[in-house]
Amino acid sequence: MVDKLSEPNSNKNNQDFFRNNVVLAPMAKGGNLPYRRLCREFGAVRTCSEMILAYKLVKGGDKPLLRFHESETDFGVQLAGKKPAIMAEAAKIAVESGAKFIDLNFGCPIDLIVRYGSGAALLKKPGKLAENVAAVREAVSVPLSVKIRLGYTQEKINCVKIAGLAEAAGADGIAVHGRTRAQRYRLSADWGPIEEVAQAVNIPVIGNGDLLTPWDLQRRRNETSVSSFLVARGALVKPWIFKEMADGAAWDISVEERWSVLRKFFEFACEYFGDDEKGLRRVHQFFIWHCDFWHRYRPWTESDFQNQLPNSLIQAREFDMVGCDDLDLLSSSDSADYEKIWERVLSLG
Repeated sequence: MVDKLSEPNSNKNNQDFFRNNVVLAPMAKGGNLPYRRLCREFGAVRTCSEMILAYKLVKGGDKPLLRFHESETDFGVQLAGKKPAIMAEAAKIAVESGAKFIDLNFGCPIDLIVRYGSGAALLKKPGKLAENVAAVREAVSVPLSVKIRLGYTQEKINCVKIAGLAEAAGADGIAVHGRTRAQRYRLSADWGPIEEVAQAVNIPVIGNGDLLTPWDLQRRRNETSVSSFLVARGALVKPWIFKEMADGAAWDISVEERWSVLRKFFEFACEYFGDDEKGLRRVHQFFIWHCDFWHRYRPWTESDFQNQLPNSLIQAREFDMVGCDDLDLLSSSDSADYEKIWERVLSLG
C-alpha cells in the first residue's frame, strides 16, 4: 500500500487527465472504431482501442486496431502482455501512431489471454505487473493508466497492493473492475474494494462495474470517493448512456430515434469497412453482434433502479416491453429478428 502522505513520482497533468470523467471502457470487438464514434456522438469524452496484444503489435500485427476517427481527440491504446521490453516497445509504436494515452490491461479474464500469462494472470504476480508498468512508464511520457480486477479469486483479493505497486512504478491512473478474474462478469460488481483502493493511493482511481443508468452513477458517487468511471456493457446496450450520465436523467428515447441510432452506426461502419460487397459483410457481422446487446435496452425508471437494489439493472434479466410491433422487434433476442432489424436499417437509407 502506498502511504497517502507521500508524493508519488508522477506527472500531475497526466494524473489530471484521468480525473472527473465518465468514459467508454476499452472493449474487445465492442470497442470497434464505428461504435466508439457513435458513443462519441453522444458525449463519450474519451475513447480507447480494443485490447492489443503487445507482442503482435511489435511483430507488425494488429495495426488496424491503432486507427481512430478524427472526432476521437483523446484516443488511447490498450495493451496486454507480460514482457516489459515488449510492452514498452508496443507503447512507443502506439504513441507514434497518435495515441494520447496508454492503458495496460491486467484484468482481462479470457482463458486464452490468461494461459499466455497476460491479462488477469499478472494479478497473481504483482511484482511482474509492476515491472511492466515501470517499463512502459520509462518508454513513453503520455498519460498511463492500469486496468485491474479485485484479484484473481475471491480468496486472493489484492487490488490495494497492486494499485500501490502500479502507482510506485509510474502509473497516472488505476482502473478497477469490481469483480475477480474467477467471477468473470457473474454476480454484481463489488465497489467496496474499489473504494479501498481510492483511499490508499494518490493517483486517480477509475471505477468500473455495472453502470447502466444515471442513478447507478449517482449511487457510486455518493457511496465512494471515486470521481472517474468506466462504462462498458452499459454503453453496448445504449450508446446514448453518456448523454444520460451528463444530464443526470434517463433519455426517453423514441422508437424512431432508436432506429436513427442504428442507422447511424450502420453508416459509420460502412464508412470504415466499406460499402462494397466485402465491406457490407463485415458491417453485417458487427451489426448482428451489437444487436445481442441493443435488444436488452428498456426504458428503465428510477423506481426500477430502486427496486433492483442492491444490484444494478444490468443484472436484471426480465423486463417486459409493451408497445408497438417495432418495440417487439427491437427488444427481441431472436437472431432471426436481428436479420429483420438489419434489413430494416438498410431500407432507411
